[in-house]
Amino acid sequence: MSGSNSSVPVADKLADQGLTLTVHSLPDPASMADSQRTLRGRLWMLLVVLACAAPVVASYLTFYVLKPQGKAYGELIHPPIELPMLQLQDLKGQGVPAESLKGQWLLTLVQEQACDSACEGRLYTQRQLREMLGKERDKVDKLLLLPHDAPEPSAALREALAQGVGVTVLRLPREQLQAWLKPAAGQGLQDHFFLMDPMGRWMLRAPSEPEPSKLKRDLSRLLKASASWDLPGR
Repeated sequence: MSGSNSSVPVADKLADQGLTLTVHSLPDPASMADSQRTLRGRLWMLLVVLACAAPVVASYLTFYVLKPQGKAYGELIHPPIELPMLQLQDLKGQGVPAESLKGQWLLTLVQEQACDSACEGRLYTQRQLREMLGKERDKVDKLLLLPHDAPEPSAALREALAQGVGVTVLRLPREQLQAWLKPAAGQGLQDHFFLMDPMGRWMLRAPSEPEPSKLKRDLSRLLKASASWDLPGR
């Protein structure tokens, strides 16, 4: 009798007691190998990105956190404001991609109305600031931004803008300009110099009517901090 009971399969005995067995499939070795290769690939890409970004991160850490040689004269924008999708045009009405603003430090002015004597003074300071940088000046371009509804630059102004290394003049919708760049309290956009880094990010705003020597010191410190990854020319 006991011999007949022992011949009953274990699964049948458990089923008689209201229990069932579930058999799970084993992992597929090929699928596991694919997952491991995918993980290794992602880790490798992450290491490559970190290696490329390390000099940039180090330079910003130096300027924003360590702040060598004292406090910045201009107001640091932290975190920097990324370059938005701007509808840019040159003075001939031709479209200019926003990505073209990358690759160079941009010492930027905004002129919302007709260019008066104060505007001419700021353009002169912009030109002098770049020249004061000496051998580092080729890493800096001059940019003038105009809202679409701003008056057309006069012939005299165009001639002045073309002197030496010319100023890049671009138009864009006023609402896009005002959403991107912000003046200090009680000031207008045209009262400031704005500095963009080679990745197109707005990262410094100079005081109204800045002292050129002090603003030049900020520029020199930034260029020195970015020397390991920045190259002249766009």
